[in-house]
Formats: sequence, C-alpha cells, structure tokens
Amino acid sequence: MHIKEKVKVVYEKVITPFGNSGKLDAPKKYIGKRAYVIIVED
Repeated sequence: MHIKEKVKVVYEKVITPFGNSGKLDAPKKYIGKRAYVIIVED
C-alpha cells in the first residue's frame, strides 16, 4: 500500500458498537479532518 499524502498521525483503535453500526473514537483536534480506516484480520 502506498499513501501519497502527508500523514499527520497513525494510531490503532478498536471499532466499538454504536447502535446498528460501529464507531472509532478520535481526538477532538481531528474533527473535520479526512481520515482513512484500514480494517485488518485479527
């Protein structure tokens, strides 16, 4: 995989249940920023 954009931070989170879907918590300072989510097998 090649990411051609300037990466600001990389961190690992677990997707948690939220109603009928899931969510990831991220720091408030990243609200409005674009993000990529990559799902991996455990």
